[in-house]
Amino acid sequence: MRTVSAEEAVAMIPNGARLMVGGFMGVGTPERLLDELVRQQKSELTIICNDAAVPGKGVGKLFDAALVSTLTASHIGLNPRAQQQMMANKIAVDLVPQGTLVERIRAGGCGLGGVLTPTGAGTIVEEGKRPIEINGKTFLLETALRSDFALIHAFLADYLGNLAYALTARNFNPVMAMAADTVIVTAEHIVPVGVIAPDHVVTPAPLVDYLVANG
Repeated sequence: MRTVSAEEAVAMIPNGARLMVGGFMGVGTPERLLDELVRQQKSELTIICNDAAVPGKGVGKLFDAALVSTLTASHIGLNPRAQQQMMANKIAVDLVPQGTLVERIRAGGCGLGGVLTPTGAGTIVEEGKRPIEINGKTFLLETALRSDFALIHAFLADYLGNLAYALTARNFNPVMAMAADTVIVTAEHIVPVGVIAPDHVVTPAPLVDYLVANG
């Protein structure tokens, strides 16, 4: 694990990168990294996240700056800019049920090919997917999701990169930290090793590649 500035971290991300961004309606989102993505004008990004947040907050900043080409998320209902870009065919949007989305990410982090879910079976969601019958019930095969980079926000990080989260920030950040080739983390507080009790560590240090220094 290396400690870097937000500028150095984002400089490693090329245009067209596939990014997972932690957070839940802007809670637990690495805002400094998103601000830096906008400042450096990283474009044609493929974003995997829970939602499109709102204009001016969280991943909403990326839509404000028109930096997204593809979005995979559970909903975009509170971001009119994302909706407008989708309807104008400026971005491709793959809407995935929230539970299915997190399980596809979890599968990617665990080295699995995908998951079986009954959600969407017998509906339009089934189109183009492989139905599998188990004990008389139909499930859909949903493939695993991985990314080039995961942008993660933690409440606590220690000097080795062990992470702990607060409240709903824990919803997507931990699974995304397992499902990316490179993990970049911001944290509210960076503390000495030992401050985070071993059984309170949610994301262990070996998963973290870069920790953004607090100014």
